[in-house]
Amino acid sequence: MTGSDLILSAKGMTKQFAGFMAVNNVDLDVRRGSIHALIGPNGAGKTTCFNLLTKFLQPTSGTISFNGRDITTLGASEIARLGMVRSFQISAVFPKLTVIENVRVALQRRRGTNFDFWRAQTVLGEFDAEAMRRVEEVGLEDFAHHTAQELSYGRKRALEIATTLALEPEMLLLDEPMAGMAQADVERISALIKSISAGRTILMVEHNLSVVADLSDTITVLARGQVLAEGGYETVSKDPRVIEAYIGVGHG
Repeated sequence: MTGSDLILSAKGMTKQFAGFMAVNNVDLDVRRGSIHALIGPNGAGKTTCFNLLTKFLQPTSGTISFNGRDITTLGASEIARLGMVRSFQISAVFPKLTVIENVRVALQRRRGTNFDFWRAQTVLGEFDAEAMRRVEEVGLEDFAHHTAQELSYGRKRALEIATTLALEPEMLLLDEPMAGMAQADVERISALIKSISAGRTILMVEHNLSVVADLSDTITVLARGQVLAEGGYETVSKDPRVIEAYIGVGHG
């Protein structure tokens, strides 16, 4: 893989907490335009790894680069401006605003406009057409004028994705997007992730192995803070070390 094929790359990424090695010398390359999953049993270090990559934590040692630029010392808001956005954490969903109003707020944020809710409707209306395009992109056009608090859990997740897409990320980082969902919502959000991946790169931490199998181009398996295996689902699911460390401990 050439440098231009990579959008995100970590080399020797390590995080130590008071003597405990949570992430130990991890190398990770995410290919541009791919859906890349980070999986592993509880305590494998995947959440810490994800927090390091999204700059919610700083590594003890190692380097992280995005689009060839060293982002090791940058913060989460700085990498968001570079085009790498962590959904469900950074996206703002206001329960009493409508779906389209929530997306409009995200558009204002991207363009550096103050959140002047009291400004004339004609001024704010300039964002409506683009906001509706984002709403349609995530399949919420029938709920555009419903408040966020009226939405089902799965549709709230879709709204969170819409507000994130309004920031026009080149790379989207999803932290357990299917957590706590009913099967119908899992299928809806899985289809949504697949549809929005066109022209974007997605890195996700996910427990649902059927989702990972269906969506991911590449899977990195972590165990005890280290990379255990990497490849497509067919490859990693048959790896004896993965079966022992992950599938063999009751995850399915």
